[in-house]
This record gives sequence, C-alpha cells and structure tokens, in this order.
Amino acid sequence: MQFTSKLVALAGSLALLASLTVVATPVPTTPEGESYLVSHAEMMHWLATTDAALTIIGEPINPLAPRSAQNTMVTYCSSRTQNVCGGACTFYNGGATCLNAPDTNCLAATNNVGFCDRAGCGGSCNQLSTCGTRLDNGFCFTPGTRSIIVSPA
Repeated sequence: MQFTSKLVALAGSLALLASLTVVATPVPTTPEGESYLVSHAEMMHWLATTDAALTIIGEPINPLAPRSAQNTMVTYCSSRTQNVCGGACTFYNGGATCLNAPDTNCLAATNNVGFCDRAGCGGSCNQLSTCGTRLDNGFCFTPGTRSIIVSPA
C-alpha cells in the first residue's frame, strides 16, 4: 500500500512537470538602456558576414582581451539601402580620437560616439545614443556625417 501511494505521488509530480511550459527569453547582448550599441560579438559577426567593401584602421582586434580592456569599435559606411547600411565601410578599433569620416551615411559602435557635420569633429554634432533612424544590425542613419568623436571606452 505504501508503495502504491508513493507511486501515485510520483506520477502526479511527473504529470505536473510535463504540463509546465518553459519559456526562454534571449539575454540582451548590450547593457539595459543602451540598445543603441552593438556588442563586441555582434560587431565581429557583422564584420565576418558583410559583403561591404571594408577598410580597417586602428589597432588589431585582440579576441583574448578582457572585456574591461576592449577598445571602442566603430563601423561607418557610405551607403544606405532601405534599412541596410553598407557600400564602402571603414572599421575602427581603438581609443579616444577624432575620425575623419567624409561621405558617411550610417554607423554602428560598441560605445557611444558623436558624429559631426564638419571635419575635425566640429560643427553640429549628435550622439549615437540619440539616433533618430535606426537601421538593421545596430546601425544608425547619419547623413551628412564628416567626422566621428570616439570617447574613451
């Protein structure tokens, strides 16, 4: 009798577990409240899979660097087609600087950057965090950009 009651309790527990639905939610790859940024992994994936014509400047990418030591990565491109950024693109990996970026129409970065309508990081500047038109893969539509302010990571 004792065996039967334990068997019934076990069967009831298994039925309860089988009826529960497990829901998995994706873990954000960027910090909460910073959805305008792309993660290091997202930037590496875009670089590995894009068919854009790439120019690479700055420091070599070190995949073994601890997260705290990672540089700011910025990709800026000359063309936008609907929600896709591409064409001739430049990828920068490094620290604080002013990037000369004539003919830039869209950009993405792993940290907040500024984009300006004059060379030398002058004129009217905006922050990536206030992007008005979001594009696919974390890019922002930035027509008229001539330079980009990269702050320390």
